[in-house]
This record gives sequence, C-alpha cells and structure tokens, in this order.
Amino acid sequence: MSRPEVLLMSPLYAPTQQRLESSYLVHRHWPASDPAALVDKVAPVVKVVVTSGGRGIEAAILEKLPNVKLVSCFGVGVDAIDVDYCRQHGIAVTNTPDVLTDDVADLAVALMLAVLRRVAEGDRFVRAGKWKQGSLPLGTSVRGRKVGVIGFGRIGQAIVERSLAFGTEIGYHGPNRKPVDHEYFADLVAMARWSDVLIAACPGGAATKGIVSAPVLEALGPEGVFVNISRGSVVDQPALVRLLVDGKLGGAGLDVFDNEPHVPEELFGIDRVVLQPHQGSASTQTRQSMGDLTVGNVDAFFAGKPLVTPLR
Repeated sequence: MSRPEVLLMSPLYAPTQQRLESSYLVHRHWPASDPAALVDKVAPVVKVVVTSGGRGIEAAILEKLPNVKLVSCFGVGVDAIDVDYCRQHGIAVTNTPDVLTDDVADLAVALMLAVLRRVAEGDRFVRAGKWKQGSLPLGTSVRGRKVGVIGFGRIGQAIVERSLAFGTEIGYHGPNRKPVDHEYFADLVAMARWSDVLIAACPGGAATKGIVSAPVLEALGPEGVFVNISRGSVVDQPALVRLLVDGKLGGAGLDVFDNEPHVPEELFGIDRVVLQPHQGSASTQTRQSMGDLTVGNVDAFFAGKPLVTPLR
C-alpha cells in the first residue's frame, strides 16, 4: 500500500521530521529548486500540510492545494497560517498548546533576571578580564518590581506564577478582565507607566501588530525593562531600538524579532540588552512533546480519528 503524501513547508526538530518521513511520503517545500512547481505537482494527492509556527502557510499556496484538509503546525503560534482561509475552506488547523508553556515562561523570567541582575553583562565582564580592574555596575533587585504582562493566556499566567515567587507585584493587559486578584489595565500605556518590567506574552498576528508602540515604550521609561517572548511583530522594533540606543529605555530581553534571523546590529553593543535566537520552546523535552502532537494530529487525520489538538 502506498504511503499517504504530505507537504512539509519547513524543517522540523530532527526526530520529529524523521518520524514523519518514516510514516509518510514527505515532499519538502523549502529546499525545492522550484517550490511553485512542487506545489502544482503534489496538488492532486496532498491532503495534509505540516509546517512550523514561524513558517506557517499562506492562502496563495493553499489555493493551489484544493485537496488539503489539515494543516498541522509544529508550534503554538498560528499567526503565520492563514487561519481565516482555512476556516472558510474546511481545512482543520492543529497546533501544539500547553507543552511549551513552561519553557517559554521560564525563558521570559530568565530574560527578566538576566537584564535586572546584569547576568549576561557580568559574564562578558569576567571573560574580558575587567574584574581585575574594578567592579561591575550594580544591578536591580527583582523583589518589589512591578511586572506588567501583556496577554494573560497559558504562557502569561505561567509567567505571573513564576514572577510572584520573586516577590513582584503583577499587572496585566488583555482584551478582557480575568477573575484574578492582579491589577487589570485596559490601557497599555497606563500599564507601561506603572510597570518596572513589561513582558509581551500575547499571540502574534494582525490584532496585536505593533501593540507595544513607541508611546508604550516611552511610558516604560529609562529605568524600565521590556521582555519579549511573543512575536517580533507585537512591538514597534525601530522605536524599541531607538529608545534603547538613546538611553530612554532601561533595558530589554528579546527572544523574538521582526525579521528573524536578522537582528538590529545597534543592539549588539548595549550592555543591558540580552538577546536570544528564538529559544522559547527550545528544550529537548519540549520539542519532543511538540513533535508528538504534530505527528499525532497527522496520524489521527489519516486514521479517521478525532484530531488531538484542533485549533478552536
């Protein structure tokens, strides 16, 4: 019996990709010399597309794949997938929720600590032999800081849980007030003005594009710290860079950027900026769990069973 055929839009965590390719006839889109021709070739037979949260898939490609009934996403964020098109054309979308919540929240808090306590700067200081010449400038206590969290979903709540352990005060911003004791801010500028640390943990996409605007960052101020483990699109990146370079924003811990893997080089020389190459979910354990869900959804589809994690 011939194996079902799958279109893979981008490379995945190696064991996940190996598992997928051992069960299905996988057509790799990203290295194809003529990706459009590949899509045309597989259009009659492909019912499933597998992609990553960063790559997604656009309507222009889906339009050429009339038989596709499932897009299985390796990642929780689906902003790079044209979900509206999928819904309008009866295409199910699955993602990998919950399994990456802890790792992403851990990194958000790690970035906050790294900036406030000058962890990365201290490492460079010691390696450069500067300790023999004097002391590193003092950092900032975490206890007592006011932490404003943008987005109060699974990851936002996990960040709050961890931050409370450090004796912080919590505020949050989102489309709706939640039944929690923390202070709710309908106005993001007001929360930034209140906050010592502002953490973006909201979904990407059109609804949140540029939500962390220049006025928000200006309200955070020269002692404030901005942390982003969400998407580069949620922040006005040129404004962020300008305020950091001019010293009008105190610091930043950034895991995501507008045009990855390209990062504004102006940030490289700023000591109180800590940079990561989109590592929020990048642990072996979490990537394995993400892969299990991604392939599990494909397996369920071809077996005629309910999908494991359909997008609601």
